[in-house]
Formats: sequence, structure tokens, C-alpha cells
Amino acid sequence: MTQWLFPPRPTPSLPITGSDLRFPVRRILCVGQNYAAHAREMGSDPDKQTPFFFSKPGDAIVSDGANPAYPSATANLHYEAELVAAIGEGGRIVGWAVGCDLTRRDLQAEAKKTGRPWDAAKGFDQSAPCGSVTLGDLPSPAGAIALTVNGETKQSGALDDMILNPDRIVEAAGKLWTLAPGDLIFTGTPSGVGPVVRGDAVVVTIDGLETLAFEVA
Repeated sequence: MTQWLFPPRPTPSLPITGSDLRFPVRRILCVGQNYAAHAREMGSDPDKQTPFFFSKPGDAIVSDGANPAYPSATANLHYEAELVAAIGEGGRIVGWAVGCDLTRRDLQAEAKKTGRPWDAAKGFDQSAPCGSVTLGDLPSPAGAIALTVNGETKQSGALDDMILNPDRIVEAAGKLWTLAPGDLIFTGTPSGVGPVVRGDAVVVTIDGLETLAFEVA
């Protein structure tokens, strides 16, 4: 019988729409600059873009309507609305959710300038608010994706504006990692990213999926 030095932490998980089952989260992979307009606003040329990934730990998940805390060490916390692909057996997409990639933009800018990793900018505690997983095919592959802050629309786009569609993202990720049940892939964000402060109410919507709503605590 295994004896632990201290009790293992509970496995992070997401609710599943219309079910009492939960989706256990293994890890989070994220695609960078997968919408042309967002690539341009971040200073990149989408025509010369090759797929790149960064990651967040599984316990960065914020679920079940909880409110993420404003993180330390930043004065420029940004929202990024994203479609999230949920991976099941065989590395296949089994469901979808609405996510928000929170980013310490000032730390990311410094990391880019000095050629250092993005971990502190992207993979911090409570940096991945995510809604419930809807199993099956994506309800609206060309559907709208939008984000509001305090009722004001900040991001508005369409899923078919992606440079790489979800199947191609999974194919690219599978060349770098062995995808396994419980992996989540954040598939990129449209243009219009910007800052939030404590007390801001954020709502992210994608056609056909459960809305994600939270306040910055």
C-alpha cells in the first residue's frame, strides 16, 4: 500500500454539460496566435506563421463558476477568449468548452524581448478559467466567439477565422506530445485582447457551447 509524504492534491476537473460526470484535466496546451488579426496585433506576420504551443499546468483551471484572483507580479492582466478542445482516448477530440487564457502581458513582453520562456506570463495559478465540456461534435464550426468586459464587447470573431482548425491543431500537437485523455487544447484567440482589473465581469460566448462568466477577484 502506497504511503504518501502528504496527501495528493485532488485532480482538477470540469463539469460535463447535461451529465453528473466530470472531465478530469491532465494538462493544458495552448496554440499561440492562431487568428490572423490577433497575430498582427501582437506584432507578427500571419502569412509567415508556423504553429507554436505553450502550456499551462492542469491546476491552472478555474471551473464551476469560480472567480480567478488577480495574480501577483503584474500590472497588465489580459483576457483571451478561446475555444477549448477536450481530448479523450486515442488523442481524439471528444468535446468542447469555452475558455479564457489569462495572461500577464507585461511579463510576456519582457520574456519576448529577452528570449526567455513564457511560463510566468501564461502558466500561473488560476490562469485558465473554463466552462463545462459539451461532448460530441462542435455544434457550430463557423460560429461566433465573443468576449465582453462589464457588458462591453471587446472581442468578436468567428471560429472559421482560425489559421489552423482544431483537427490540424491536434495533428500538430500530436507530433510534439503523446496526447492522452484529460488533455485540453486552447485553440487561440481573436483580435481585441486587452486588460482587466479587479472587479471586472468577463463573459465569453461561443455559439452552441455553455457560456463562461467570471469576475476578477
